[in-house]
Amino acid sequence: MEILRHLVVLIHLIGFATLFGAWIVEAVARRVQVTRLMSYGLLISLVTGLILAAPWGIEYDLNYTKIAVKLVVLVVIGALLGIGSARQKRTGAVPPILFWLVGPLTLLNAALAVLWR
Repeated sequence: MEILRHLVVLIHLIGFATLFGAWIVEAVARRVQVTRLMSYGLLISLVTGLILAAPWGIEYDLNYTKIAVKLVVLVVIGALLGIGSARQKRTGAVPPILFWLVGPLTLLNAALAVLWR
């Protein structure tokens, strides 16, 4: 059971890397746009995060406050990507503030996972 949980953690990290990596690529290229890869990374992170929030295969109590804060941050990132994507389809451009908030919030979510014990 522990190996399965570690595999889900790995997939969760891949989701984070996909979201953050896609954002970095667009930021470095100075293209203020939302890509499908960002949305896929968000979806992978969300699904695997919800699976990890279930108390299976561990001998310790989960920190549900931490899980709730991380979920709220992820929902905000999802809202930014959703609004940005809709605006991009409608007008051809994403408001820069929506794009530039995605990266730091994604990094904040990773920092919460690692630093909050």
